Amino acid sequence: MTDRFNTIAGWTLFAGIVALGLSILSDMYFGADKPHRPETMGYAIEGVVEEGADEGPSLALLLASGDPAKGEASFAKCVSCHTINQGGANGIGPNLYGIMGQPIGKHAAGFAYSSDLASFGGEWTYEVMDEWLRSPKGMVPGTKMSFAGLGNPEERANVILYMVQNGGGPPLPEPPAEEPAAEGDEGAETGAAGPAEEAGQAAAGAVAQEQPEEDTPSATQPGDN
Repeated sequence: MTDRFNTIAGWTLFAGIVALGLSILSDMYFGADKPHRPETMGYAIEGVVEEGADEGPSLALLLASGDPAKGEASFAKCVSCHTINQGGANGIGPNLYGIMGQPIGKHAAGFAYSSDLASFGGEWTYEVMDEWLRSPKGMVPGTKMSFAGLGNPEERANVILYMVQNGGGPPLPEPPAEEPAAEGDEGAETGAAGPAEEAGQAAAGAVAQEQPEEDTPSATQPGDN
């Protein structure tokens, strides 16, 4: 009885070892031991820009076509921490009146900025503010600001315009100039003949020259003498 039990236990142990070995080999073959991002995502994640994707209009163009009134509506997400009126008190975050163009981490007197933001350097340009509003912790990982950010570029541009409306700021960046029309397009707009049309006109002229001239009747008719 004991021998039979030992035999069964031995085969069971052997089967477990074989299964474990096959599992390891399978993971190595199919790459399951090295998880990676799938080539095609199951669904789009808001705020994540795929590699090679069109980034859309430039910030300058969004600011030129933006609406500070919509920015005021979006700023409702910020009022629990910030004031933006002139002389407004600091709250969990600093007062934001006149922030555009000011030194980063220093514009609100008496506010205790995080050391990472205070030492960041530079000024609140439109590009820097756009990056900050997109992801505060992505720009300054050590910031005390817990706001996740605004993923919509148009919404960020509207909020920036609302900030400019409250305290001013540097001149808005110039939108990129429109590219001039191609020479072929100009010819089409002005009605100029293209190469194919010019070739057709030349062929028609050559055919007309090859046509024999008809006999012209004499100006003197019988009986006129």
